[in-house]
Amino acid sequence: MNATAPLAAARTRIKICGLTREQDVDCAVEAGADAIGFVLYPASPRAVTVDRAAELASRLPPFVTPVLLFVNEEAARSMAALSSVAGSMAQFHGDESPQQCWAGAGNGTFRFMRAARIPLGAAGAGFDLVKYASDYSRAQAILLDAHVEAYGGGGKAFDWSLLPPAVDAHLVLSGGLTPANVGDGIRQLRTRCKSLSVDVSSGVEASKGIKDAARIRDFVAAVRAADASS
Repeated sequence: MNATAPLAAARTRIKICGLTREQDVDCAVEAGADAIGFVLYPASPRAVTVDRAAELASRLPPFVTPVLLFVNEEAARSMAALSSVAGSMAQFHGDESPQQCWAGAGNGTFRFMRAARIPLGAAGAGFDLVKYASDYSRAQAILLDAHVEAYGGGGKAFDWSLLPPAVDAHLVLSGGLTPANVGDGIRQLRTRCKSLSVDVSSGVEASKGIKDAARIRDFVAAVRAADASS
């Protein structure tokens, strides 16, 4: 191998979340999504049942991961859901402690991500992401979302520039992402972590839970453009 050869551009992995329809799952896969998110939080307008998540996930080809989003769910129920959706991993998006996440993922049986709810505005500087990542070190990744009154980012973007310069974790940028701003988020955060992925829901929707095929394609294209320019 030529020691002076340039490194290959990083590939940002993409999760499309909050899917409720077959055609949206198919579109996301066709566009190049690496993961598909199903919300199992009944209070969400994008919520689906475990059976519906399993039905939709059965459409996924190999190497596309179904992700089940839970909010303060009982461990037995989250483990049952994960067992029902083949190949799935968990995303804990509530107030779960490290121990509760570990138990909810079957004590290591299933992989999981932990959502960090970053305050909006200048208050984001006070969130200790380095400590948070250390506390949840058994998570496969830390997902960064905006802290709003309800669980989930509500389509809001926090101030990415306030995040620490180095975090010893795989990060997933979420919260208010769109085809227009995802490239900037990737460029700001890619060098600050082990790897960077992105997660979008409302930014590719026609209405809550109903995705827009053109926006999904535009989002994926914007991510690939950011990768090519890095």
